Amino acid sequence: MEISRKKLRKEVLKRIKYVKTCVMARELCLLVRSNRAVLDPQDVLEICLYISNKCKEEGCDEAGDLCMKAVNAINSKNEQKYLDLCAQSCVKCGEAKRPTPKKTDYVS
Repeated sequence: MEISRKKLRKEVLKRIKYVKTCVMARELCLLVRSNRAVLDPQDVLEICLYISNKCKEEGCDEAGDLCMKAVNAINSKNEQKYLDLCAQSCVKCGEAKRPTPKKTDYVS
């Protein structure tokens, strides 16, 4: 019984880490993209830097790099390039290390 509890704990912690990084990064990205009209460029810049760091923290370098390129596009005032890069980054976050929960574990 102790082995299955430890195994389940490991799975839960893995899922929590995924939510803290990948899910949060993707949700923030979508929120920024859908509300960019009311956000200042500095707001978007700070949030995109945060998202990029979260992606890299989880080892999703490609998504983090795309988000960083979006930051550079904001600085160059190229909104279309920014939107394209941000969309690509969000897609990469969606493809990220999604943990698959096991339904056979039971802990009493």
